[in-house]
Amino acid sequence: MNFDHILFIGFGGPRKPEEVRPFLLQVTKGKKIPGQRLREVERHYEKIGSRSPYHDRVFRFVDRFREHELGLPVFVGMRNWHPFLKDTLAEIKSKRLKKGITFVLSPHRSEASYDCYVEALEEAKSKTGSTGIKYEYVPPWHDRPLFVQAHAEEIRKVLDELNPVDPHAIHILFTAHSIPMKMAERSQYAKEVRGSSAAVIGALNHPSWSIAYQSRSRNGNELWLGPHVLQVGVGLRALGVTTVLTVPIGFLCENAEILYDLDIELREEVEKIGLQYERAKTVMENEKFVDLVAQLIADLRAPITAPPVANTAS
Repeated sequence: MNFDHILFIGFGGPRKPEEVRPFLLQVTKGKKIPGQRLREVERHYEKIGSRSPYHDRVFRFVDRFREHELGLPVFVGMRNWHPFLKDTLAEIKSKRLKKGITFVLSPHRSEASYDCYVEALEEAKSKTGSTGIKYEYVPPWHDRPLFVQAHAEEIRKVLDELNPVDPHAIHILFTAHSIPMKMAERSQYAKEVRGSSAAVIGALNHPSWSIAYQSRSRNGNELWLGPHVLQVGVGLRALGVTTVLTVPIGFLCENAEILYDLDIELREEVEKIGLQYERAKTVMENEKFVDLVAQLIADLRAPITAPPVANTAS
């Protein structure tokens, strides 16, 4: 197919302290979020250095992806921060590009984790007069072997360092961002999270594991997908667990939800009850994940050829 560029779409994140407040206002625009809650999240950012590593990690990944030399220009646009999608689309339009492959930097699909990125791209196209640019999205990849192997590789690094006598003493806790229950019921999100997690455990053959959801909104009385990561974490001591090895399988790279909600908040809770906290690295910079993305995009570019017609002539 005649694609002429590749577009990665991400969430975005503040790169320096003075960007934290404007970033949070951008993320919550149009939502009824109390000012007190915004100040609370600002304090979370203060505890992780008043910035997010998201931007840097995404662009490091893109640099490594370019090493695959697929022969197409590569662009990055963010939903909630610089470089905004509309600015990226304006650049793409200025180069007279017409047909791109889009990769949303989210492994599991729901309205919040995938559909809104598709909508954001369409809105950016409209705002920049770029509706003539066509995009094809990479198909689901949450259970592709290279994604599973990348996670298994990062988990093995931690397990090798711990070198447990009894593997049952180490509980692998997979986490993903919670979403409203009504949204979860309309999507395959929870099924995909479980599919990814189960595939990784199959590769590791580890006996003790579970799934929990994190970082849910505290606004209103809406039901959110669970169980909550803090409830699961503090309940593990009764199972004879000594170490909680957290795997944020719903996130591709470190961000505030990992650095604060897991590395600070969850760590504090499990250490209070005498458990050791460990976390596997995210996979965005794992070579197998970079290879997966290149493979998925190469598959889309490959021409679809019809099978040869059998010669039935006598």
